[in-house]
Amino acid sequence: MNLIGKKAGTFAHGVREHVRLGPKISETVKGKLSLGARILQVGGLENVFKQLFSFREGEKLLKACQCYLSTTAGPIAGLLFISSEKVAFCSERSIKIPCPNGEYVRVHYKVVVPVEKIKGVNQSENMKKPCQKYMEIVTVDGFDIWFMGFLNYQKAFKCLQQAISQRLDDVDTF
Repeated sequence: MNLIGKKAGTFAHGVREHVRLGPKISETVKGKLSLGARILQVGGLENVFKQLFSFREGEKLLKACQCYLSTTAGPIAGLLFISSEKVAFCSERSIKIPCPNGEYVRVHYKVVVPVEKIKGVNQSENMKKPCQKYMEIVTVDGFDIWFMGFLNYQKAFKCLQQAISQRLDDVDTF
């Protein structure tokens, strides 16, 4: 019974942290409902992944999780996909970007990093609030990408580590 209570408490905390990062609770809920409808409409997370990102034969989607990408403009809610080939993020909602003609176009914010370009993944937490956990992906060319607000931080981190180590094992066997 204690294990079930602990898991429920961890999940509830993850939901609270995830919602806290959004601009307004009503906006966050609207975004989650829209995302859920899109996932159902397309036929599941794997189909969403295949629709948004190039998908190679033999590639396997290992995990998809809701989180926030940290940007200089603030956190962006979306889905983080971890596959056997890449780590990819797509925002829940589209953002407006200016065009040269003065108009604006709406696009989803996307980040894609091939697993072989990942140097490492680091865990971090807020010193004042240790329950606020962050994940940093460091690439071989010196970029760092920060994610936060996971519903289940430990599962996402473990899956990402497995994808990286499996890719290194595959490279070593050649």
